[in-house]
Amino acid sequence: MFTKEVVVKNKSGIHARPAAEIVGIAVKFRSSVFLKKGEDRVNAKSILGVIALGASYDTRLTIETEGEDEVRAAETLAQVFNSVQEENNA
Repeated sequence: MFTKEVVVKNKSGIHARPAAEIVGIAVKFRSSVFLKKGEDRVNAKSILGVIALGASYDTRLTIETEGEDEVRAAETLAQVFNSVQEENNA
């Protein structure tokens, strides 16, 4: 298992549009991909799960990946996560 921390900097939090982009990247990897907020853990390949996590501005999340491409999955998702936030803050 590989983990990477990210912080939500989008003032609107992770709503439908950024959630869809996050899921769109997560599904491209063979590894299992999860987002964790406190004790809550959701499948990052599920848009409903990502939205239900309720990640608002300044929330710290942990990306957890497990599988053959786990490091690449976590690193790519973190990059996409940041680009989604920057786009929405522009």
